[in-house]
Amino acid sequence: MSSTLVADSIRKADSQEGQTSLELDAVELSLVLPTYNEAENIPLVVDLVGQALAGVNWEIIVVDDNSPDGTSQVARHIAQENPRVRVIRRIGRRGLSGACIEGMLSSSAKYVAVMDADLQHDESLLPRMLAAMRSGHYDIAVASRHVEGGDVGDGLSKIRSWGSDLANNLARNLLKVTLSDPMSGFFMVSREKVDALAPQLSSQGFKILLDLVASAKGSMRIKELPFVFRERQHGESKLDTLVTLDYLGLLVAKLFNDMISVRFLMYSAVGATGVVVHLIVLKLLLASGGFVFNQAQLMATVVAMTSNFILNNRLTYRDRRLKGFAWLKGLLTFYCICSVGVLANVGVASFIYDASPIWWFAGAAGAVMGAVWNFVASNALTWRRA
Repeated sequence: MSSTLVADSIRKADSQEGQTSLELDAVELSLVLPTYNEAENIPLVVDLVGQALAGVNWEIIVVDDNSPDGTSQVARHIAQENPRVRVIRRIGRRGLSGACIEGMLSSSAKYVAVMDADLQHDESLLPRMLAAMRSGHYDIAVASRHVEGGDVGDGLSKIRSWGSDLANNLARNLLKVTLSDPMSGFFMVSREKVDALAPQLSSQGFKILLDLVASAKGSMRIKELPFVFRERQHGESKLDTLVTLDYLGLLVAKLFNDMISVRFLMYSAVGATGVVVHLIVLKLLLASGGFVFNQAQLMATVVAMTSNFILNNRLTYRDRRLKGFAWLKGLLTFYCICSVGVLANVGVASFIYDASPIWWFAGAAGAVMGAVWNFVASNALTWRRA
């Protein structure tokens, strides 16, 4: 399509939205909307953003995790009539942080904003955020519920509000993050900063703002603006108790300067539960009197491996969750991987013990080797990316 036709399309879209026609210039602001089952909300968000950003050269990038309600199809239909809207449909990968990163990196605009598509974030704040960024005094503008004039409103239940406050306190105290609302999912940042920090960001989890600011290690110039959290209009919240584990994993990863991935931390935590399951099953089988130790040990090992697989599929690899026949195939490969892991564990421990007979050091080294092998092999074989 020629530049003249593109310009005509943009002017036509602006006219339909009641906006002042703009010349064909580079997009100044990209607004990333990570979505999952937001088909009813997308048309409303696009319309409201268009009204809020009158006179601004903007675009919306909808990053959809293959929503079963047809969110990406609805967004593409809008994009056919409004060239300001682009759509990225992700297949075989899920997660809010990953969607935000992918959307931000696909932008060529000077500034990138992230906002929920559920209408709980106040789009009318976007011009003030953009003005702060244009001033050149800030690297990121954050919509905060915890500065003067901000409020959680009716958008959070009492339990979720309490959990949000606790998470905020942990982030400020453990990571020394100076944000009043590090749990906010509504912010605007220079794309230059995004490009610089992208290699350090985790694609797993839900708190991309905290990850950005913590990864910057105090170098971010931050502007906080108050906003009132609104009630969701359509659909259901995607936040559940598993988000807590993701968040705690992110805190620990940042405390160790990203030397350990969030996914490996969760994998290790699941492995720790497997030890408990193993000991409980072993004790029950021996107490029943029907099994000798070797039989009980073998059965306890199988039960523990099965438990680890189920929990990893549910928690650690929730963005690559296996179902149906793939679940059974994954379980069998997991058994094989863990069996090799046992050999690696024993082999390394024996080698170290022969060289220096310090039992606890040899045992710990073997356990770490087994855990690393299991994680790497599981990542590549059991839960490999589609």
